[in-house]
Amino acid sequence: MITEGFVWLIIALPIISFLVNGLLVRAFIGSNSKYAGYVTIAAIGASFVLSLMSLATVMSDGPLDFETHHWIFIGGMDLSFGLILDQLSVIMLVVVSGVSLLVQIYGQAYMDGDKSYTRYFAYMSLFTASMLGLVLARNVIQIFVFWELVGVSSYLLIGFWMDRPSAAAAAKKAFIMTRFGDFGFLLGILYLYSIDPSYMDVSKLYEAIGVEAITASMATWVALGLFAGAVGKSAQFPLHSWLPDAMEGPTSVSALIHSATMVTAGVFLIARFFPLFEHSNVMTLVALIGGFTAVFAATMGLVANDIKRVLAYSTISQLGYMVMALGVGAYAPAIFHLFTHAFFKAALFLGAGSVHHASGTFNMKYMGGLKRHMPWTYWGMIIASLSLAGLFPFSGFWSKDEILGHAAEVGATTGNIVLALGLIAALMTAFYMFRAIFLTFHGEWNGGGEKEEADAQLSGDPSPVGNAHSHLGESPWLMIGPVTLLAAISIFIGFFSNPVVEVGSIDKHAFAHFVTVENEDVFPVDEDGGHKAADHAGAAPKFNFAVAGISSLLALSGIALAYAMYIKSSISPSSIGARFRPLYNLMFRKYYFDELYENLIVSKGFYKYLADALRWFDEHWIDNANIHLSNWVSRIGKSGVLIQNGQTQTYAVGMVIGVIAIAAGFLLWG
Repeated sequence: MITEGFVWLIIALPIISFLVNGLLVRAFIGSNSKYAGYVTIAAIGASFVLSLMSLATVMSDGPLDFETHHWIFIGGMDLSFGLILDQLSVIMLVVVSGVSLLVQIYGQAYMDGDKSYTRYFAYMSLFTASMLGLVLARNVIQIFVFWELVGVSSYLLIGFWMDRPSAAAAAKKAFIMTRFGDFGFLLGILYLYSIDPSYMDVSKLYEAIGVEAITASMATWVALGLFAGAVGKSAQFPLHSWLPDAMEGPTSVSALIHSATMVTAGVFLIARFFPLFEHSNVMTLVALIGGFTAVFAATMGLVANDIKRVLAYSTISQLGYMVMALGVGAYAPAIFHLFTHAFFKAALFLGAGSVHHASGTFNMKYMGGLKRHMPWTYWGMIIASLSLAGLFPFSGFWSKDEILGHAAEVGATTGNIVLALGLIAALMTAFYMFRAIFLTFHGEWNGGGEKEEADAQLSGDPSPVGNAHSHLGESPWLMIGPVTLLAAISIFIGFFSNPVVEVGSIDKHAFAHFVTVENEDVFPVDEDGGHKAADHAGAAPKFNFAVAGISSLLALSGIALAYAMYIKSSISPSSIGARFRPLYNLMFRKYYFDELYENLIVSKGFYKYLADALRWFDEHWIDNANIHLSNWVSRIGKSGVLIQNGQTQTYAVGMVIGVIAIAAGFLLWG
C-alpha cells in the first residue's frame, strides 16, 4: 500500500526537477547541459513508478483521501490541503506521468543542440507537476491553483522560442483565450462557495449531491461556470482557435499538451465534477457542444497542409468526442477514450517531429516518399492513425465505439443527434489522417524544407522554416523508440480493458467497472444495494455490433477516398477544391474565427471601446484623484499647523472638546 508521503512525491519530484534545472543546472553547468534531461527523466520516471504503485493500491484497497492539514479557515469554510487518490486520479496519474516520461526521453534527441535545452526541461518538469497536482487535488481551490499553473506552463512552452514572433503571439493567444473560460470557472467556484463554503471540498460536495442538499438550479449555475473553464482548456467551440496556433512550440511540447496534459484538463474537470453535472440541467448543452466541435474541427483538418495542424484539429475533434460522451452520461467511455487517445495521439505528434527532423518542414506539400527512408516512423504513425480512425483491433476502435454505442442506447433527440455527429466525425477523421499519411510517406520526395524556404523567398515572404535542412533517414532511437512503444500500446490497450464480450473468466468490462462500480464516492450504492453507475454512467456497456459496423465502414470509406485521391489519383483534389471553392476557403481560413476575434473583439471591441474607456477612467478619475488627494492632505497639514501654535489656551480648548466628545459618546451609545 502506498503512503501519503509517496503520493506527495508524485508531484514534488517534478517540482524539484524544475527547481534544480532552472536554478542549479542552468546557473552552474550551462543552458544546454545534458544533465537537465537526465534530471527530468529521473524525476518523472520516479513519479511514473509511484503512479503505478498508486494504481495498484486503489485497485486493491479502494480510494484514499489524504487530509494533510487545515489550509484556510474563514467563516464557515474549513478548507484542508490534501490529496484525493481515487479511480479517476490514478488513471490520470499513469497517463500523465507515463506519456510525459516517453516525451522527455524523446526530447533529449529532438531538442539536442538547442541553446535553451536546460530551460526546456525545466519548463517540462513544471508542466508535468502542474497536471499531476491538478488530478490529485482534493478541493476546488487546489484544483484552480494547479489549473492556472497548467495554463502558465503551457504559455511558457508554446512561446518557448520567444525570438520567433509567431511563437510569442501563439503563447499570448493561448493564455488570453483560455482566460475567458477560466473567468467562468472562477464564477462557478464563487457561486459554489456562496451556497456552502464546505462544498469547496470535493468529497463533501459529492455527499451534498448524494443527499440532494444542492438543488438542480444551483447545480446548473455551478456546472455552467465549470463547463466554461473546460471549454477554454479543452479547446471546444467557440474557444477552440488557440490550439492550432499552439503548434509554434517544440513538437515534443505539442505531444504532451495534446495527449496527457493541458487539453485533457477540461475533460478531467467535467469528469471530476460529473455528479454535479448529472444533477444539473446542462448535460444536453455539454453533449451538443462536444458533438458539434467533433465535426467542426474535423472539417478544418480536411484541408490543412501542416501535419501538426492536422493533428491539432484531430485533437479538438477527439476532445469533442469525450465531452460529447460525458454529456450523454457515458462517464466510463469518456475516460476510456481519454486513456486510449493519450497514447496514440502522443505517438502521432512524436512521429510528426521525427518527420520534421528528416524533412526540415511540417508542410506536407513538401514531403512525400518518406516511407522508404523512415520505416519505423512510418509504421508507428500508421498504427496510431488506424487507432485514431477507430478501426479494429486498435484501441481507438473500442473507446470510440463505446461512446457511439452509448449515444445509440440513450436515443431520444440528443442521443440521435450526438450519434449522427460522431459518425460524421469518424468518416472525416479517417480521411484526413490518411490524407496526411499518403502525402507524407507515399509518392515522390518534394524537396522538404529547403524547397519550402526557396519558394517562400521567391514569393517575397519570409522563410516559414528558419532552419530548413533536410537529411533523409530514420531518426535516432531516442526518438523512434517512444513512437514505437506508444504505437504498440495503441494496439493492445483496448483488449486490456475487455470492452467487447466475455473473454475467458472475465465477465465484466474491466476499465468501466473500475472507474464506476468500484468508485462509491462518485457513484454511490443506492438503497437496494445496486450501483447507480451501472444505469447512467456506462459502467457495463454492451457492445453494439451495428454501431461498430457502421462506424468502421465509414472509417474504411474515408481511407479509401484518401487512397483514391492521393495514391491512385483517380479523383483530383484540386478539381474538387475548385468546384467547392467557397466551402474550401471557409474551412481553410478556419471559418474566419481568427479574423472575427481579432477585428471585431480585439481591434474594434477591446481597443476601441474597452481600452478607450479605461484610458478615460485613468485620466479623469485616477489622475484627478491623486491630485485631489494630495491637495487634501496638504490642506489638512496646514490646518494642523494652526493647532500646533505653542499657545496653552489652544491646547486646553482641545482637551475640553475631546472630553465632551467622549462623554457624549458614552451617553449616546454606552
